[in-house]
Amino acid sequence: MSRVIVIGAGLAGLSAACHLIGQGHQVTVVEREAVPGGRGLRRVQEGFSFDLGPTVMTMPELLDEPLRAAGSSQAEAVPMRRLDPAYRGIFADGSELLVRDSTAATAAEIEKLAGAAEAASFVDLEADLARLYELELPHFIDTNYDSVLDLLAHPLAAAGLVRRGAFGPLQSMINKRISDPRLRRMLTFQALYAGLSPATALGVYAVITYMDTYRGVWLPEGGMGAIPAGMAEVVERSATIEYGRSVTALLRRPDGVVAGVRTDGGPLSADAVVCTLDAPHAYRTLLPELRLPRSLRRPVYSPSAVLWHVGVRGELPERAAHHNIHFGEQWEGCFEALVDRGELMPDPARLVTVSSLGEPGLAPEGCHTLYVLEPAPNLDGRVDWTAEREPFRERLATFLDREGYPTEIVTEHLVTPLDWAGLGMGGGTPFGLAHLFRQTGPFRPANHDRRVPGLFFAGSSTVPGVGVPMVLISGKLAAQRVEQWLP
Repeated sequence: MSRVIVIGAGLAGLSAACHLIGQGHQVTVVEREAVPGGRGLRRVQEGFSFDLGPTVMTMPELLDEPLRAAGSSQAEAVPMRRLDPAYRGIFADGSELLVRDSTAATAAEIEKLAGAAEAASFVDLEADLARLYELELPHFIDTNYDSVLDLLAHPLAAAGLVRRGAFGPLQSMINKRISDPRLRRMLTFQALYAGLSPATALGVYAVITYMDTYRGVWLPEGGMGAIPAGMAEVVERSATIEYGRSVTALLRRPDGVVAGVRTDGGPLSADAVVCTLDAPHAYRTLLPELRLPRSLRRPVYSPSAVLWHVGVRGELPERAAHHNIHFGEQWEGCFEALVDRGELMPDPARLVTVSSLGEPGLAPEGCHTLYVLEPAPNLDGRVDWTAEREPFRERLATFLDREGYPTEIVTEHLVTPLDWAGLGMGGGTPFGLAHLFRQTGPFRPANHDRRVPGLFFAGSSTVPGVGVPMVLISGKLAAQRVEQWLP
């Protein structure tokens, strides 16, 4: 039985641990915090529970896979239900659109908003996006690359993507099928998850739209924090998680092969190590003697976000949903400012997730837990975040008041790009490297480095990319690398 250390008990690390357990390895997870979660840590403050990381859960079958590898299942470890509505879109003209829990139900909402033709186009779009997903997932997402030539390993799948416009702009792909500008926004805002504007994101990222708009958004029992908690419980049935322990160095044999890690609690030996730290941070702290890989020498980071976690007392707006997206009048100009110029959006779209609406236990009686997100420039942008912090908070407070959310604040926690950087996230963004073509697939930082045999990477800064489904897959891909490496 080989010994494998996983650095980090976030979703990528826990996924890797599950797959490594399934392969029969002796696994130890080392986590600097007192609880699992990584970027999805939970913060309890004055009776309110704030999930600090992602709030949108899609594709639960991708969570089921690692849990089954470790002898459990998603249904057992992290029970969840599909949200209805998944999203409530609120537009500048006062209209609203609910994305419901079935294509037919959403089409009915679209018909009321924009007419029967748009509703029919939305229904027809599902088959196209489903086919994109079927072509992409097994051949280009859930796969390890050893060279750029691996892109040619599935020529029929690649040809199918070309025929469907997957390598043209996402915005163009959607605009050919959808005419109403409000519906276009609801079907393309997901480009921000990839760190790009809808006009520059490739059509391949329409699979994100497919995941949450057609396949649904899910709510774990107990909120998003239940995902790492449930995964950690499964891991600890067969492995060890060392909490409150930081990795300070990588141990290597004279021939350069990984021999374990040094922690603030002493050394731990291992035959292989899976590291889930943000890749640039990992190289700076654990491999300072190595030159950065070419893919990390001039990285382009995704935009960041300001997150305001607010515990409020009072009644919600009558039509409030779990996830509420408030769009401004502007659209293209906002992305030009954010992505191209590194400036604040002039008329921002904002997400308000009312976590306590579906899980009342996350807030005291008569209160609610709000997760308010506004896209913002990363630290390569033009914003002085020390000076901007308080004005930004005041603008968010004004926005909540204008939209009818409770304004009696009991407790709060504001996170800016400076805070993300303090947590070891490159560029001060939780969304990692932007999914430009030159930072995608085999061009993205690899999950192994031939100069350090026995070290492997997982998480959003390596393949396949950003988002809960992707980091779960990244843990699987890293575990596959370990299995290939060990005798």
